[in-house]
Amino acid sequence: MGDAVKSELNIRAPYLRLIEDGVKTVEVRVGYPSMRRIRAGQELTFVSGDERVPTRVTRVTEYPSFEAMLDQEDPRSIGGDLGEDREELLRVIRGIYPPEKERLGVLAIGIEVLR
Repeated sequence: MGDAVKSELNIRAPYLRLIEDGVKTVEVRVGYPSMRRIRAGQELTFVSGDERVPTRVTRVTEYPSFEAMLDQEDPRSIGGDLGEDREELLRVIRGIYPPEKERLGVLAIGIEVLR
């Protein structure tokens, strides 16, 4: 793989399963410096407990807010069935990231599972 950076990201188990099943193709993170180093083509391994799912980053798109992101991204690709209710998905994401974190910028990281 050349000099591609390998990284691991912790994720909650239900979301790990959605990635594994190919339903969740967009991971949402906020603009921490470590997240801003993620690039298309990079391998990312999502980890929950003992489970690991290797993926490749297809793109990284930045938005000013979670709402702006949901205006552009497919909510189902972020939260599976949860994505059918935009307000509920927004509530869940904001439960993970409070407003001061959202202000760092919102990153939509496109991923594909490596088989």
